[in-house]
Amino acid sequence: MRRSEFERAVSDEFGPRTTSLLADLILPGAGGQTAEQALAAGVPPRQIWTALCAETDVPADRRYGVGRLEPRR
Repeated sequence: MRRSEFERAVSDEFGPRTTSLLADLILPGAGGQTAEQALAAGVPPRQIWTALCAETDVPADRRYGVGRLEPRR
């Protein structure tokens, strides 16, 4: 997952709560950091996305592949 895919996935899933979740929610699955801190520390976006989904109870069917653009035709 690229950073742009991560940002799109977070925005699509959390909408107006995105900014506060990234800045305030501590993610045990990302080293006990916020998503912003984890990104700055070089933690892979996929790991942060998975940790964010786990902490916020995002259903499994919305966790994988989210954020990817539709294939070009």
